[in-house]
Amino acid sequence: MSANLEATTATTPTDDLSAHSFRMLINGSLVDAAETFDVINPATEEILAASPVASVEQLNEAVRAAKQAFPAWTGLPVAERGALLEALAEAIEERADEFARLVTLEQGKPLAASRGDVDAAIAFTRAFAALRPGPEVVRDDDQARIEIHHKPLGVVLAILPWNFPFFQGMYKLAPALLTGNTLVIKPSPTTPLNAMLLGELLVDLFPAGVVNIIGDGGSAGPVLTGHPDVAKISFTGSTAVGKAVLASAASTLKRVTLELGGNDPAIVLDDAEVRKTAAELFKWAFANSGQVCINIKRIYAHSSIYDELCDEIARLAKAAKIGPGLEPDTDFGPLQNAKQFQAAKGYLQLAKEQGTIIAGGNVLDRPGYFVEPTVVRDIGEDSPLVTQETFAPIRSIMSYDDLEDAIARANNSAYGLGASVWGADIERAAAVADRLECGTSWVNQHFALQPDVPFGGRKQSGLGVEFGTEGVNEFTDVHVLNIAKN
Repeated sequence: MSANLEATTATTPTDDLSAHSFRMLINGSLVDAAETFDVINPATEEILAASPVASVEQLNEAVRAAKQAFPAWTGLPVAERGALLEALAEAIEERADEFARLVTLEQGKPLAASRGDVDAAIAFTRAFAALRPGPEVVRDDDQARIEIHHKPLGVVLAILPWNFPFFQGMYKLAPALLTGNTLVIKPSPTTPLNAMLLGELLVDLFPAGVVNIIGDGGSAGPVLTGHPDVAKISFTGSTAVGKAVLASAASTLKRVTLELGGNDPAIVLDDAEVRKTAAELFKWAFANSGQVCINIKRIYAHSSIYDELCDEIARLAKAAKIGPGLEPDTDFGPLQNAKQFQAAKGYLQLAKEQGTIIAGGNVLDRPGYFVEPTVVRDIGEDSPLVTQETFAPIRSIMSYDDLEDAIARANNSAYGLGASVWGADIERAAAVADRLECGTSWVNQHFALQPDVPFGGRKQSGLGVEFGTEGVNEFTDVHVLNIAKN
């Protein structure tokens, strides 16, 4: 495998992976499937490799294997489970360049960004591996000793998106396994190869059935989300699909964590330093070519700095290099798939009709799903570019005069994932951030995630949280042990 994916600084936009057989991990063995589907390189629109598609029988076998492995796995001391996770982090670190290159080839992002995703996956895995959760004593007096224990649920189904496929897979895997659950991982149909490569490491590290990785051609989701032996679903993806997952889980009352879409606002106060703030806004609005649930998607700038801020963000957008992720000077890669590319074309048309485009506005005349970083000003609050989650490098900047109006407009959304406030007066900015209806409000930063800080959404941006003690406990049920002393 390493011969095919060895990291290099070459600028060739494609790699030949045809010699490698990507296989699923089921019950401790790497297995083929009767069917495969083509994984497309979004930078070239060429076939990258064939990925297995699990049959219904193989899906059921994966769940059955995880269920059978659960008693022995949950019976291990947490320190032993943590040690195995640390060993996995070390194994990934040894092949980090290989994983990063594969993520770039199938996802599209620049190689440096893919390496950042892999490094984050390693760091988060180590952070979870080091935890030693234990019972919490809530009362210990003459009458009783009362303890709260957190018990593993059983088989966890992790459903992964395509924008951060490796990182998000690992930050679901690590807490699920640490708390004593077993796992079935379903990667996105358009970015499955990095998960199959992970399976090649897991097969030699973990007992059979503890982790299973299946291939999905697009139909596996309902089979797994409604499976009676799946106890918990950890899903990251769109709000529309999240609703379908929740409905599918209802008949068996599965535990569900949903990290869904976002339409994150950024409020720029009148005392913000424009050039510095613009650079940060641009970075976090267009990261991963705009394909992040917590990208900044709506910018509200005070009218006194509106023109200057628009001009500076537009300048940065015009200067950005768009190209294949393996080219070393690429700032932004392609959109990940053809469906997303077509949606972006529709949003570009809306931008031309409903606002003033001051940077970008076009797709590149070349193979691949490339869209220029596009900045739109003078657009109405009722435009779909403002009201909807635009999962593409197209961003709108609006002005305001009254801060109360800006806060109301920022909160006027069905989503509530993240938000940020930017200004020189930290206390004033923090007071504004505290009034925003979202799971996380950042001040003078955005997209800052840590493994020990819970992250989740309000409104239609999700249910439950990931990360932190709260996120780890999402993989458990509360068990109260109430012991009388007389």
